[in-house]
Amino acid sequence: MTKSEIIKFLNDNPTCYLATSEKNKPHVRAMRMVRADEKGLIFQTVDGKDLPKQMKGNPDIEVCFFNSENGIQIRVSGRAQELKDLDLKKEIAEKRPFLKELIEKKGFDVIPVFRIADCVAVVWTMKTNFLPKEYVNL
Repeated sequence: MTKSEIIKFLNDNPTCYLATSEKNKPHVRAMRMVRADEKGLIFQTVDGKDLPKQMKGNPDIEVCFFNSENGIQIRVSGRAQELKDLDLKKEIAEKRPFLKELIEKKGFDVIPVFRIADCVAVVWTMKTNFLPKEYVNL
């Protein structure tokens, strides 16, 4: 897959599994990505959870996207960078109304936003299972 095809796949399949590590112990959780573009992958979380602490403590992240209908899996690795962009947080809040009450009570700082940047992707399918991995810089 090309870079643009990978970015399209990620945006079409935003539910993924994000892996962090803390004290050499892996942590994986299902997430819903905000979006992917040429600059990286955008994720939003909630302050007070383990995830933002782990992303700040060890910014090396891997995310796995999978579409069970076509059997395509794409793993993306990169480095987490916290974004302090209020306009982006407002955009996310508009798309995720379940955050409204929390933001009204605690303000926009309660939703940390991260970009996974410097991304490298590897695509896996049953057809390519035994072939050497091909890495694509995003």
